[in-house]
Amino acid sequence: MGQTPLDQAVAERWQIQGHIWTLETAVPYPARSRHAEWTQALSPLLAQGLQAAGVAGARVVLHWQTRIAAHAVRPGNPLLPGVKNIIAVASGKGGVGKSTTAVNLALALAQEGAHVGILDADIYGPSQPMMLGVNERPHSDDGKTMQPLVGHGVQMISMGLLIDADSPMIWRGPMATQALDQLLRQTQWKDLDYLIVDMPPGTGDIALTLSQRVPLTGAVIVTTPQDIALLDARKGLRMFEKVNVPVLGVVENMAVYCCPNCGHAEAIFGEGGGQTMAQDFGVPLLAQLPLAAHIRAQTDAGQPTVVSQPDSPAARLYLQLAQRVGRAIASQGKDYSHKFPSIRVSSDT
Repeated sequence: MGQTPLDQAVAERWQIQGHIWTLETAVPYPARSRHAEWTQALSPLLAQGLQAAGVAGARVVLHWQTRIAAHAVRPGNPLLPGVKNIIAVASGKGGVGKSTTAVNLALALAQEGAHVGILDADIYGPSQPMMLGVNERPHSDDGKTMQPLVGHGVQMISMGLLIDADSPMIWRGPMATQALDQLLRQTQWKDLDYLIVDMPPGTGDIALTLSQRVPLTGAVIVTTPQDIALLDARKGLRMFEKVNVPVLGVVENMAVYCCPNCGHAEAIFGEGGGQTMAQDFGVPLLAQLPLAAHIRAQTDAGQPTVVSQPDSPAARLYLQLAQRVGRAIASQGKDYSHKFPSIRVSSDT
């Protein structure tokens, strides 16, 4: 994670008015919260460079813009209309805070300047409607496709929006897989930079089908530090490796508990499990997130941490996670399939 702000940035255009030089700079991942910091660090350096080149008394003003591109996916899986990049957030087992991590990651990416959506792929236990505070039914303009609902600025679709809250989904694997494919492909996503897929736990039919048929740009693995969670998380990571989906990194959730009364910190689920797993597989440790009652309460109330307490330490950790995920995707190869010319063969040539 040791890149400087300009390692992936592109200088778009200089504008000169007197001694003021304005540089429009495009960054290929969302990082709005870092713009002021980068401006403070880089403006004096650029001004010194101009002065060394003979431009007297130069003052540099930086304008940061976000330019997120579609990135390459496995051959044979064309990109979805209206979606540039799809990120799977997965875990090997339930109960590790995968959905909470997914919704806060999506909200953090949006807060950092991206257009973001969430597909709630947990057909049997959908939770994103509650977490985003959305309880309406999606509507259709043409009787064939659905409009996504919006919660806190993030587009979302979920089976939980189509059934009663107390109705169980008593479906076998093929039926659930088909329903999920329809949710994904029959939703009219609108100009998304990132679609976050909140994957079901485990490596069963739905998870495997999604990994094989969906044009995934990358996957984020969520685990807790204890051995039993790591055992299943490693299997989930291996699944993505086997189907050639890049693993962007590991998130260690519930890494430490801080007592709200005395401030004592304790790693009640063990220490270093996520770091060890990341090292074993040669992928980054993207974040170590705390175990905190307020994170749970906020998501239950439909006001996740990133929007309810945007200046809190926990929210800043989610913003760092979003930046690291965006930067990891930006370092991958871009998708140029839509730029190739059509080739026509006729008997006259």
